[in-house]
Amino acid sequence: MTDTTTQPASAGPLHGVRVLDLTTVFMGPSCTQLLGDLGADVIKVEAPGGDSIRTIGPCGELGLGPLFMGLNRNKRSIVLDLKTPEGLAALKRLAKDADVLATNVRPAGMRRLGLDFEQLSAVNPRLIYASMVGFSQRGPYAPKAAFDDMIQAATGLSAVVGQSANDEPRYLPITIADRSVGLYAFGVISAALYARERTGVGQTVEIPMFETMIPYVLGDHLYGHTFDPPKAGFSYPRLMSPDRRPYKTKDGYVCCVIYTDKQWDIFLNAVGKGELRQTDPRFASLRTRTQAINELYKLVADELVHRTTAEWRALLPENEIVIFPMHTLDSLLEDEHLKATGFFRRSEHPSVGTVVETAVPSEWSGTRPTQHKPVPRLGEHTAEVLREAGYADADIAALVQQGAAHTAHPQATETKA
Repeated sequence: MTDTTTQPASAGPLHGVRVLDLTTVFMGPSCTQLLGDLGADVIKVEAPGGDSIRTIGPCGELGLGPLFMGLNRNKRSIVLDLKTPEGLAALKRLAKDADVLATNVRPAGMRRLGLDFEQLSAVNPRLIYASMVGFSQRGPYAPKAAFDDMIQAATGLSAVVGQSANDEPRYLPITIADRSVGLYAFGVISAALYARERTGVGQTVEIPMFETMIPYVLGDHLYGHTFDPPKAGFSYPRLMSPDRRPYKTKDGYVCCVIYTDKQWDIFLNAVGKGELRQTDPRFASLRTRTQAINELYKLVADELVHRTTAEWRALLPENEIVIFPMHTLDSLLEDEHLKATGFFRRSEHPSVGTVVETAVPSEWSGTRPTQHKPVPRLGEHTAEVLREAGYADADIAALVQQGAAHTAHPQATETKA
């Protein structure tokens, strides 16, 4: 890590941190992109074929498909064939000066390559070695691979999604496990870096998908089984109501959460049913409303359908009950608030042209993140990174000749009809 006392204020809070990113697909890259967004120098180490999601979707033929583009900005790409002695030696040389090595390769594979924590920490005692795995390495599932759909099912998430809609088990249409665990791994790595600043030495940290996602699910759904013996069944009833969904209005759909006593008073008075708060025991308290949540959701749904979204927003005081229109993916890109904050930005990528990106969502008064490196082509920075590690140009050429390292092909651009 470089001396942060002299870093420019706009470099980002992780300026000077170097990360070797041996992760692929969704979970690991989502974590390392967050590190890069906050100023870390993230070096994505790829096999000769590259990260498999490079080829999915439009511009996949260039190795710059949309899924890869969404997870790999603010990184540099180096290609090393770790199955060759020379490629492996190059990675170990890079690891000597790294602050973090992040990997989602199974630990047994890393040991076979001689890239386990014990061997790398022997040459770099300050290294934070972050291993993102499917399951805790202390249990019988340790050697198993894992992926998002599998973890959604294994943690019970798919079951409760289906139950809440009186339907078959379903996967959420986002890679919720990969991205949630990636976010958690980002926090773990940041905490490990802070601990190193206090102790002076690195450590290995393990982030298992299965165990990380279980609290996400059981935090809401262990419910009565929080107690032993259980005092009620599983699941917070409000979340399991089939009527917990955006409400239909005359001209669209809205989110409308009516929760507190005061909010119910306002809503019932607005629809001419104010007396229910005193005469109907279901409305007496949050506890009784939770017990009758299906019926109350239906009551709200039956009322909201009779007015337009604008009429409801005018009728209900916004500082008390928020009526928020449901976005589609199309309309989200045109949201007035996001336009005002500049959340969506367009930039020119040297290979694929104009791309839409999201901003770093956090705001900083001092070390504001301003790093903006375009998503790299496969092997775009191989020579650059190897030079920084002390390789002469002749040595780099020899590595390429041997097939131990690969550099990017000449600049490719999208073919436009």
